[in-house]
This record gives sequence, C-alpha cells and structure tokens, in this order.
Amino acid sequence: MSDEDETDRLFMHHALQLAKKAYQMGEVPVGCVLVKEGRIIAEGWNHPINQHDPSAHAEVMTIRAAGQQLKNYRLPDTTLYVTLEPCTMCAGLMIHARIKRLVFGANEPKTGACGSVFNVLGDERHNHQLEVAGGVMQGECVAIIKRFFAERRLLKKHL
Repeated sequence: MSDEDETDRLFMHHALQLAKKAYQMGEVPVGCVLVKEGRIIAEGWNHPINQHDPSAHAEVMTIRAAGQQLKNYRLPDTTLYVTLEPCTMCAGLMIHARIKRLVFGANEPKTGACGSVFNVLGDERHNHQLEVAGGVMQGECVAIIKRFFAERRLLKKHL
C-alpha cells in the first residue's frame, strides 16, 4: 500500500467517525474532513434535517468551517475526504472553493455528481479541475448508509 493510500484511509476513517455522529442525530450518515499539508483544517457531517437547511450537507459544513478557519473563500492545495460521492451542489462548491483533490468512499447511484450519475468535476469547461479518487474504504462507507436506510424503512413499517 502506498503512502497516499494509507493517508487516504486514515482521513477517510476520520470522516467515517463523523458520519456516525450524523447517524446518531438521525441524519443521513455522511462525514467529511478537509486536509491541508497533512492536517485536518475543518470537519463536518450532515445537518439538513436538524437545521431545516437543504444545503447543510457534510461537504458544505466542512468547506464553510475551513473558509472561516483559513480566512479565505478559496481553499487551494487542500484535499476533501467524504464518505459518500458528492451531489451536484457540493461538486460545484468544490470547484468554486478551488479544492485540489476529492477523495470519496461510496458511490451515490441516484445523485452522484463525480462519475456515478453526473460527472460535474470531470467537465473540462470549468475554470478549475480537481483530482478525484473514489472507492476509498468503500465497503465501510456503503455499510453505514445501508444500515441507516434499512433502520428507517423498518421504523416506517412499524408506524
């Protein structure tokens, strides 16, 4: 395993811990960290339900916190780690923030915007291009999402 693979697994593991926080709050379990020069600058997890805010995705929460931390709306030379493939909103945000690299865990077969359904980040017409690596710790990332929705379906069935 290369150093990059090991580093990606380390930060994805941290993002998974944040996804568990979202899970405990009744949110879709997605966690995210933004890394610069080998250290975490900001972290976040899904909050749309509890904050009554459709834009409160893990990536948005993380990027907002990073902008405040770095006192800049641009986040060059950073890597965003997220447990689920980003949607179009979050992919667009990464382009605007000038994030250098995206690493995600599970593919999102319904709304994924980084290759599964759309390829927003792969469109060369954008003025900024990101490196993208998907499938890091995919099994663990898929498992938490599946468990969350299985529990939701079971709960709905018993209501």
